[in-house]
Amino acid sequence: MAKSGINRYKQKPGGGRYAALAILALIILTVGGYLIVHRSSRPAQTVTPAAPVAPPVQQSPVVPNTPPPATDDSISPTVPSPPAVTVVPPVITPREKPSPGTGLLAVIIDDMGTNLQEARALADIGVPITFSIIPGLHSYREVAAFAAAGRIETMIHIPMQPKGWPQRRLESNGLLVSMADADISAHVEGFIKDIPGAAGANNHMGSEFTEHEDKMRPVLEALGRKGLFFIDSMTSANTVGARMAHDMAIKTARRHVFLDNEQNDAYIRGQLKQAVALAKKKGAAIAICHPHPATIRTLAAVLPDLERQGITLVAASRLVK
Repeated sequence: MAKSGINRYKQKPGGGRYAALAILALIILTVGGYLIVHRSSRPAQTVTPAAPVAPPVQQSPVVPNTPPPATDDSISPTVPSPPAVTVVPPVITPREKPSPGTGLLAVIIDDMGTNLQEARALADIGVPITFSIIPGLHSYREVAAFAAAGRIETMIHIPMQPKGWPQRRLESNGLLVSMADADISAHVEGFIKDIPGAAGANNHMGSEFTEHEDKMRPVLEALGRKGLFFIDSMTSANTVGARMAHDMAIKTARRHVFLDNEQNDAYIRGQLKQAVALAKKKGAAIAICHPHPATIRTLAAVLPDLERQGITLVAASRLVK
């Protein structure tokens, strides 16, 4: 009886151990599960910081703009490069090298033949001009030879009767409306022989003579036979010279501006400006002046600079048609 009581007492401790182990295992499982759950929730947070790494990927669109290995080149075009190229040429080039040919201007010096000094002073200007020489003046042959040697174009400045003659002076070899046609032709043919290198002719005075068709005809016929042109000096508003020459198929043109009706520099400069403006407007102009000291001085000061204004100086023969 005593044995059985001792056996029952010994079985109780074994059941308690199993229960304790079961509880411990449950605790371990609970803690382990918690740790697993906790760790699994932390990766989700570590993934979110990875999201900020994605924004740099969103900044990649800026990269395509820089790739053109010309990052510096792409900056320089947007900076002053283009403006510098477009602004500088217009400012410098037009002033230093203006485009020539905007207008053609012929300057005819009438009344040449008095002396060589005038011819030399005009030639020294160094621009294309035309000498219109009056046959019979003191040094007309020398001036004609000087011009030929210097390749300066010459014309015959034919003396013709003005209104108010004989009160108004006229050279002794001048053409008069009272002359017969044959005499007029003979005079003109003699003038052509006196100045053999002349390319054409214009009238000296002639405000009366150039209004008469019957008197201008023999003049123009004589010039036409030798292939000379005629420029009408326009000493009369009623002149028929240029119109008749055109009708007779003789190359011709008209004077546009007289430069030196007044002998002072300011006036002559003003007339030259008018001639330049006309040449630019119409494409060509003819100016007439005389070998007076003020005229020569002003021409020397102004003519060499006309090219910068877009004016090309030419011989008178360039402007007849």
